[in-house]
Amino acid sequence: MTNPLPQGAVIGILGGGQLGRMLSVAAARLGFRTHIFEPGANPPAGHVAEYVTTASYEDESALRAFGQAVDVITYEFENVPTSALDLLGSLAPIHPGRDALRISQDRITEKEFLSGLGLSVAPFAVVDDADSLAVAIEKVGTPSILKTRRFGYDGKGQARLKSADDATQALADMAGAPAVLEGFIDFSCEISVIAARSPSGEVACFDPGENVHEGGILRKTTVPANVKSSLRMDAVILAGRILNELDYVGVLGVELFVTPSGLVVNEIAPRVHNSGHWTQNGCTVDQFEQHIRAIAGWPLGNGQRHSDVVMENLIGDDMDRVPSLATQAETALHLYGKADVKKGRKMGHVNYVSAIAKG
Repeated sequence: MTNPLPQGAVIGILGGGQLGRMLSVAAARLGFRTHIFEPGANPPAGHVAEYVTTASYEDESALRAFGQAVDVITYEFENVPTSALDLLGSLAPIHPGRDALRISQDRITEKEFLSGLGLSVAPFAVVDDADSLAVAIEKVGTPSILKTRRFGYDGKGQARLKSADDATQALADMAGAPAVLEGFIDFSCEISVIAARSPSGEVACFDPGENVHEGGILRKTTVPANVKSSLRMDAVILAGRILNELDYVGVLGVELFVTPSGLVVNEIAPRVHNSGHWTQNGCTVDQFEQHIRAIAGWPLGNGQRHSDVVMENLIGDDMDRVPSLATQAETALHLYGKADVKKGRKMGHVNYVSAIAKG
């Protein structure tokens, strides 16, 4: 895309969850309209978008109509079927590009890509059946974790192995899906970098945040991360290398383990990321606007942090706390408009904002 999108242009978003919702709000602030494509009825993003198509990713006529009605296409999650992208790519530009999506959709492909850049990843081995799992355990050892190669999120599609005795049950948990065995990493904390790249190659990174997970779901991100400033800089440089290698356009999330020997890449996400929600109240230009700017061909915004922030996900019954949270000073609520409260379901998040600590 050589020219920036004009006012009133339509940005197509594949997926209608909370990330699509917040992308739509950011797009509207910049004078763009959004069109959501989502198989499920009444998606959260549909509440704030101008257009919504409710259809499956196998519905070629719906995909074609969607692709012809938008000026650029992006997505809020990685698991869009290749067949849908093939069709849509013939109708409108897709950002981030197909290569980033292909790599991030498969854990083995992703680890091989990262290793090829000289970056550290957890020990891993391919698992397709009981025999290959036995070989993988010999190579990787235990404790370790068996994960589906594709379609895993928020701790789903994972089984822990404390010893080789857990192999049979772990393999059964994969339900026949191709998998990868990953060795456990001895890490002090997990940090993540939210980084953006424009079509012209301009790169901007937000400060690394420190993440805490519970039950495989992100619970809290604290910015700044409690790590050495040199490690924060290493993380930002690492994210920039990945962006440039992929010739990336848009926002990318990079999750990293902090270990005694340096940074180990856990995974990359070719989209706006849960651990970047703090930017909504900690920066003038947040990750959602940054993504819209990038895919629209605009200059990237200044991602410099003006406040310290702790972001906490509101999961399931955490919604009972909303009336109390709404009374607290320096507390910003972001609710997703989901009708049904379910255990383990992300219903919103809250940003606790404070002045940047001195020293």
